[in-house]
Amino acid sequence: MDWHSRRITTILENALREDSATRDATTYAVIDPNQRAAGTILAKQDCVLAGLGAVASIFQVFAHLDGTVVSHAEVTSHPEIFDGVRLHRGQQIAVVRHNARIILSCERVILNVMQRLSGIATLTRKFVDAVAGTRTRILDTRKTVAGLRVLDKYAVRCGGGMNHRLDLSDGVLIKNNHIALAGGIAAVLERAHRNCRGTQPIEIEVRNPAEFDQALKLGAEAILMDNMTPAQVAECVQRAQQHTRRVPLECSGGITLENVRSYADTGVDYISVGALTHSPSAVDMSLRVAPA
Repeated sequence: MDWHSRRITTILENALREDSATRDATTYAVIDPNQRAAGTILAKQDCVLAGLGAVASIFQVFAHLDGTVVSHAEVTSHPEIFDGVRLHRGQQIAVVRHNARIILSCERVILNVMQRLSGIATLTRKFVDAVAGTRTRILDTRKTVAGLRVLDKYAVRCGGGMNHRLDLSDGVLIKNNHIALAGGIAAVLERAHRNCRGTQPIEIEVRNPAEFDQALKLGAEAILMDNMTPAQVAECVQRAQQHTRRVPLECSGGITLENVRSYADTGVDYISVGALTHSPSAVDMSLRVAPA
């Protein structure tokens, strides 16, 4: 992750502006402007870390917004602490040494970013571990917080998952509404093959084995089986294995930690899980500050 890219900088800048971090009324009222401090970021539960690189970047963006900052934040962590690593409750993540006012003014944004991203990475790792030993890979979706997709999808990778489409331009995925408006599976695939440009594969969503057979026969280059049972997915996988073309298969809809293994055991290539980014629990972390 390039934490200094314009796209990431804009996200962090918006977060600091939203919090009015350069106009922290409480901190400016009670903390000496020359006070130095050390802040220790701690994991308060077992988790998978994501977002460590945001810490230094947030301080840099703050300095740019404030315009008066002359010192630089010193952010240190153990070499074995990095995004994607498993952390235990009480484990130290990083230490920040900087002007006390700046640490306090950036504290909430730092924790918000790290807690959300680590929550996504932790949940993703649970799904990845649940399908270990199978051929199946865990995918994310576009069900992300508006404006934070690049961060959310980075966190999925930190947890061992794979990214599906980053946005609508990043692949052809024909869903139920497309099929309904275009006049059915046959019509929508014919249009897709006629109008698509480039090398992006044409993937289509199907809801039952009959639709699966139709999509396979009509030249779908990847198939997403939505809201099917494990038994139905297994049936479709077997049919695809007998086909002359190798077609990547994905399933989604109603996937939980309790049933993901049963889907993976069907031999499906990918399982996409919207919950990774639309409903992760934030990891409990803290930033403890003391005079330096």
